[in-house]
Amino acid sequence: MRDRYANLTRTRALDPERDYLAIYQTMLRYEFPWDMKLGLNLAFNRSFSIPAIAAVHTATGELTERTQKRLDDTGLLMYEMVLNGFDQPRGRDALRRVNQIHRPYDIRNDDYLYVLGCLVVIPTRWLQQYGWRRPCCHERQATYLFYRELGRRMGITDIPGSYAEFETWFDAYDDTHLQPNDDAAAIERASRMLMLTRIPKPLAPLGNALVSAMYDAPLRRATRVRTPAWPVRAGLHLTLKMRSRLQRWFGTPRTTALFADGIKTKSYPDGYEISQLGPQHDRVPNRVSE
Repeated sequence: MRDRYANLTRTRALDPERDYLAIYQTMLRYEFPWDMKLGLNLAFNRSFSIPAIAAVHTATGELTERTQKRLDDTGLLMYEMVLNGFDQPRGRDALRRVNQIHRPYDIRNDDYLYVLGCLVVIPTRWLQQYGWRRPCCHERQATYLFYRELGRRMGITDIPGSYAEFETWFDAYDDTHLQPNDDAAAIERASRMLMLTRIPKPLAPLGNALVSAMYDAPLRRATRVRTPAWPVRAGLHLTLKMRSRLQRWFGTPRTTALFADGIKTKSYPDGYEISQLGPQHDRVPNRVSE
């Protein structure tokens, strides 16, 4: 049992202000790999669902017509930045590519902030509810600081000053702007395949209902997803709670880091060039105003 908390002990000995990248890497690669990947998937699903943001994505067709590649590209760019930070060559290249992809669009600062907030808040809340342990204050702070730095390097302004402030801002913006819209519904239908890959094979026949149960009520309304039956929602909740307890009681720290052998995706079985991820110039439409 003592070994189960070895990474937490090391994390608590670090300074989040200085070591936020190392702490966040440990969360993703050792402590909560499955939960963090799922939480980031849920975060991206939510960020695509604000009407103004959804309209941009459906206009490009990247998420509705080239869904697998678009989702793979997003994941690769994000994981490259997490694995390498913002100052190492691959991390710098990924950040540069992210900025290049977004440059053609007139996206409001608040919408950028909302996407950033999804990445900060949604995975953290998933861990608080279903992780084998709740994230500690150092981990919440490191999560906030990693994405604050990402936001700064993307030119996003008015980033709230702490995790708690960002969470409050996020909830207020979410309540006001996460409204039912056809663009979000179209993106959700196309992208739920990624969520289906997170369902264990024995539960595959219930896959679509379980994916819908992972969404909260506001996201289901925004994407026009039917609320699954109560037994499905209750069964998923109890299963995830039991999983977290079994991991806490019987699990051991992961010894091989997630992505130790590289990041594998369906779209790039033979590897990829960071500069080629995302839509290419010939696919970018005229500037879209939100």
